[in-house]
Amino acid sequence: METFDAIHGRRSIKQYDPNHRMPEEDLKKLLEAAMQSPTSFNIQHWRFVVIKDPELRKEIRANGNDQAQMTDASILIVMTGDMKAWEKEPARYWRDAPKEVAELLVNWMGPFHEGREQLQRDEAQRSIGMAMQTLMLAAKAMGYDSCPMIGFDHEKVAELIRLPKDHVMGPMVAIGKGTKEAWPKPGQLSMDEVVITDRF
Repeated sequence: METFDAIHGRRSIKQYDPNHRMPEEDLKKLLEAAMQSPTSFNIQHWRFVVIKDPELRKEIRANGNDQAQMTDASILIVMTGDMKAWEKEPARYWRDAPKEVAELLVNWMGPFHEGREQLQRDEAQRSIGMAMQTLMLAAKAMGYDSCPMIGFDHEKVAELIRLPKDHVMGPMVAIGKGTKEAWPKPGQLSMDEVVITDRF
């Protein structure tokens, strides 16, 4: 599928074939695509929690406003981010770069993040967002549908997946074979309203 077709064709699908099983090679391909997403300082904050246990998916659904896609889609991925990834062996993010570039960025990483808790959280969430969009577009290009979700009890789901204290919870994404098309787009804003040239 062409890139622009995937962008325009991606919709949030709610109904999925519960009998469809995604091949492991497709799941790997999707995750590898998501891992190509950009991150600040190449920190790669994202941590993709792939929920395979049917009972765990039922528990998540029970804490997710009974959204059927949480159990019926082929795959459910909880998007999380490591807020402290910047201080965990930062040299590994630049191991293949020229030495002078690696030293510059690794030495800058600490002072940039240290003591800035909100920035650390924001960067993790930004990274999650970019990876999630890549994941959904890759899914569409491969013939799958997807649905991003924030309508769940974040604290309870964090507990269910044993989210580490230094990680942040993002949305979750259901991916699978949709059984019902989305309704027409409900109302896109005009370009005149959302595009500002130079200043507001």
